[in-house]
Amino acid sequence: MTEFFTPEAMTALFQVIMIDLVLAGDNAIIIGLAAAGLPKDQRAKAILIGIVAATVLRIGFAAATTQLLQIVGLLFAGGVLLLWVCWKMWRELRQNHAEETQAIEALSESDIDKDGKVAGAAPRKTLGQAAWQILIADVSMSLDNVLAVAGAARDHPNVLVFGLVLSIALMGIAASFIANLLQKHRWIAYVGLAIILYVAGEMIYRGAHELMPFITGS
Repeated sequence: MTEFFTPEAMTALFQVIMIDLVLAGDNAIIIGLAAAGLPKDQRAKAILIGIVAATVLRIGFAAATTQLLQIVGLLFAGGVLLLWVCWKMWRELRQNHAEETQAIEALSESDIDKDGKVAGAAPRKTLGQAAWQILIADVSMSLDNVLAVAGAARDHPNVLVFGLVLSIALMGIAASFIANLLQKHRWIAYVGLAIILYVAGEMIYRGAHELMPFITGS
């Protein structure tokens, strides 16, 4: 347990917390955006489907990913995947925030933009369409989250377990709060993005070293 409080473990812990905050918020925004075009009674069902699916997927991916990253080459591939996640997040942070407002209105059931409606500007859709969009997004974002946490805490099992539990808790309990927090304080998202970029670079670097003996034949 004392290993949890070493400088290296504390650094990994900080990275994991920031990664969880940013990716849980991003996942919540996507769930809210998919649910925003539904009537109020269906919106709650879609959001519940999204949060439960994200929680289950994180547990499933966590069980598999920590083992898969031990396979030579997959650490490198995971780092490359996280680079794509960084690019996607950067584009989202630079885009108009009007859609985010509709998503957070749907999550919190509050009229943030004071237009007299909750998520009134979102395009209409059916519950089936919203649920399908949410499930597809959850698969991608849950894998991204688990990969990033596993990459940041790879040499610290206690931090890894804490990070995965925190990720599940944030999605299951505080999704709306985290999404609202990130919209109000954009700098948190940029710090999280920088940390994910660093983790991606480190995974690629370590993965390349693992691959070198196979490439050179030595």
